[in-house]
Formats: sequence, structure tokens, C-alpha cells
Amino acid sequence: MKKYLLLFILSALAFGGFAQHKGSLRVKQDSRVERLMVRQRDIYAVSNTMSGFRVQIFMEIGNEAVDHANLVKKEFEELYPDLPIYLSYEQPYYRLRVGDFRNRVEAEKYLRILKPQYSLAFVTADIINPPVRIKPTKTEAVQDLGEESGENYQE
Repeated sequence: MKKYLLLFILSALAFGGFAQHKGSLRVKQDSRVERLMVRQRDIYAVSNTMSGFRVQIFMEIGNEAVDHANLVKKEFEELYPDLPIYLSYEQPYYRLRVGDFRNRVEAEKYLRILKPQYSLAFVTADIINPPVRIKPTKTEAVQDLGEESGENYQE
């Protein structure tokens, strides 16, 4: 019984000592750490890429692959001027990927549109540029509402 009493008293003193101690903590930090943190924030501010999806419409290997890729790219830009297209080279293939889609559902939607012309097209995960959302003008918003309700509104 004396052991338990002694253990209780020592525990109470120990916890009471921690609870009553008030003080401050001083951290000595190398000045280079702050510079590195600022540099890292700047890098993240400049890099505005994210994980997403693209539709790959072209992949070829060979001496004429880059010429063929540029031809397909030009044709695509004429047909779909609003959809960004990216030419990349990862040895030994030249690839054309289109779009900046945040999720697979958006990419699959465009795949269905592109599949008739680009039969070998498929959706692939990629690092994308965040899509720019353009707010509709007031006139466009009113027109959209009119089309949905079956009425035509004019300002």
C-alpha cells in the first residue's frame, strides 16, 4: 500500500510540475532555411500545372514522325481551334495529346467527339495546365436560359 501511495505522490508532483511551468521556446534557425522556403513558394506560384487527363490522338516512331505529327497538329488546330494540342517527344515516340481535362469524364466526352476522325485516340493521365473558365457575358447567360426554357429573351 505504501508503494502505491508513494507512486501517487511522485506522479502528482511530476504532473503538477509540468502543468505549472510557463516559459518560452527559442528556435535558432539558419537564415538559409527561410530563403529556401521563399524560393519554394515562388516555384509553386509559377508552376500552375496539375494532374489531369488528355486525349492522345497520335503516336508515331520513325524519321518522318515529327513531320507527320506537325501535319496532324495543323489539321487538328483548323478543325478544333478552341482545344489546346500538345506535341511531345518521349523516346522513341512523338505524341499529340489534346485538351486539359480535370477528370476522366470530361476527357471521355471529347474522346467520343474525336474518335470518328482519330480512330486510335484514347484517354490518358497527364500533367495539365488548369483549364481557364471564361464567365459568360450577361447576354450569353440570358440566351442560355431562354434556350433551356424554350423561350427567347432579348435585352
